Amino acid sequence: MESMNQICLVQPSQGRTTERASRAISQDWRKHQREGRNDTDVPGVVMTARLEHSGLCVAGRSMRLCVLVLCLLPHFGWAVSYKQGDPVTLYVNKVGPYHNPQETYHYYTLPVCRPKEVHHKALSLGEVLDGDRMAESLYNIRFKENTERQALCKLTLSEKEVDQLREAVEELYYFEFVLDDIPIWGFVGYMEESGFLPHSHKVGLWTHLDFNIEYNGDSVIFANVSVKDVKPEPLEEGGAGHGAGVGGGGLSITHTYSVRWFESTLPHSRRAERLRDYSFFPKTLEIHWLSIINSLVLVVLLLGFVIIILMRVLKNDFARYNVEEDGGCDDLDQGDNGWKIIHTDVFRFPPYKSLMCAVLGVGAQFLTLATGIIVMALLGMFNVHRHGAINSAAIVLYALTSCVSGYCSCSFYTQIQGQRWVWNIILTSALFSAPLFFTWSVVNSVHWWSGSTQALPATTVLLLLGAWVLVGFPLTVIGGIVGKNRAGNFQAPCRTRNIPRQIPQQPWYKHTAVHMAIGGFLPFSAISVELYYIFATAWGREHYTLYGILLCVFAILLSVGACISVALTYFLLSGEDYRWWWRSVLSTGSTGIFIFLYSLFYYHNRSNMSGLVQSVEFFGYSLLTAFVFSLMLGTVSFWASLAFIRYIYRSLKMD
Repeated sequence: MESMNQICLVQPSQGRTTERASRAISQDWRKHQREGRNDTDVPGVVMTARLEHSGLCVAGRSMRLCVLVLCLLPHFGWAVSYKQGDPVTLYVNKVGPYHNPQETYHYYTLPVCRPKEVHHKALSLGEVLDGDRMAESLYNIRFKENTERQALCKLTLSEKEVDQLREAVEELYYFEFVLDDIPIWGFVGYMEESGFLPHSHKVGLWTHLDFNIEYNGDSVIFANVSVKDVKPEPLEEGGAGHGAGVGGGGLSITHTYSVRWFESTLPHSRRAERLRDYSFFPKTLEIHWLSIINSLVLVVLLLGFVIIILMRVLKNDFARYNVEEDGGCDDLDQGDNGWKIIHTDVFRFPPYKSLMCAVLGVGAQFLTLATGIIVMALLGMFNVHRHGAINSAAIVLYALTSCVSGYCSCSFYTQIQGQRWVWNIILTSALFSAPLFFTWSVVNSVHWWSGSTQALPATTVLLLLGAWVLVGFPLTVIGGIVGKNRAGNFQAPCRTRNIPRQIPQQPWYKHTAVHMAIGGFLPFSAISVELYYIFATAWGREHYTLYGILLCVFAILLSVGACISVALTYFLLSGEDYRWWWRSVLSTGSTGIFIFLYSLFYYHNRSNMSGLVQSVEFFGYSLLTAFVFSLMLGTVSFWASLAFIRYIYRSLKMD
């Protein structure tokens, strides 16, 4: 039985790192397993990932709890103090195509310098979900000690390995190292295309790296890598490098490195600013006031429409209807009386009550989760040095807020006289988790097939499953039981007749599709500019830091959704159509459709992503994102419409 100090089993091996070649990696791994060979017989295969927090964990059964805590909690950016000459560990992490951020492979899948036995760093859950697989390297870096042209290792590459490196360089592979929680990026090699006749195609490998590290006192502030004044090792077919022997398609190369330390005046508490200003990846994020101004103008116009125009119309309606009531109500059913004539049907409970309540419950859960994430970000809990912290926080908050979905769903389900409350709780717990599991299964299978580090290890899958089974689902049940027991009566200001009233023929502009188009487009237009920056962060290389603006845009989105829902609901009722329940959810909830359409536009026109691995992940999780927005805005839209309807019918003089 494996030792409990083996948290995650990462299985990189020799082979191509593109989609085509990574299948060979998995096949080689399974072949070695069938032959019964030890893991250490396979070059580059990781046997164990040992805990570095041995002072916090002890052997035995309590190790399981320690592992769970270490995996769930993000690594916080505490300052690490060094003395002159202390070793500073450099971890190698991952490599991948520059234009496909989510297509990453373990660094040791390339034929590079590696120790005989590779030890992995203990990672948090968020880091594993982010595709990190940090492993110790051969680089010997000591605090405040410069090193010049230090030999790392000498390799003799086979023709297959040279082809693998050449293909990685042609795919614009970059690498990511981590030093004191500071990510370091650089390209694997160099490629140059020039001329037409004759055409020149040069491919070279960087065999020397210059590490530039900034420090302040006894802490590391910033680090990067450069290849200035370094000549790449040629990898063209039949090419020969300086000081390298080429024979039989093979190549002998020597990897070297230099380390230079520079003093900085920036304190450790502000070192995130230094990394944020660094530009290995293209910078497009800036304070985008155009987005805020556009959204604010839209909100002001919508609020003016709802408050001024709609309230004036309602005032006239109240005056007319109350005069009719004073004069007698025998002729209420004669002629066009607008929304008052359906007062005995407007609170008739909708079909599929359990599904509607599940939508409202899960929508309330994600509203709580999104607010919690933004507030945590405003408090400074997420920054560029805390790898995967947002992922970890989202997992924990999703599990803990499951009680919100259970409570809201079952409470309202009981109010509208639902009887199958157990089924309602099960439906609520599965409404999002089931699509999430299906999407993740497809995406993770593609990553596993390609050998990507984005494929989750079995231990992480069991950890996530345990979090849902032991925390998420029980909290949903508890919230549902509490909501059922504390649910009061449905507050309807009007009595409902047993026989429903016939709905007159509606004009085309009051049909569901038209309302969904209007109700979805207006909230989308309020966030369309900001949505680009969010996509650039989620599917690009950006670090989003403008959380104050994000909170404003989030509030604007909810306000626009509520306003347009009230307006559309009034127009629906004025046509004597009382089927507003599902219509209010779908009208603004259709914003998710526009967000998914925008994701298609972003993929084809605003990014350079390509390939099966990146495409499956992008479109799979974009669908889930659109679904989440539909749930949130549908919930806000419904409660705004319900509050509006209760207000207008409570203001009438009726028996």
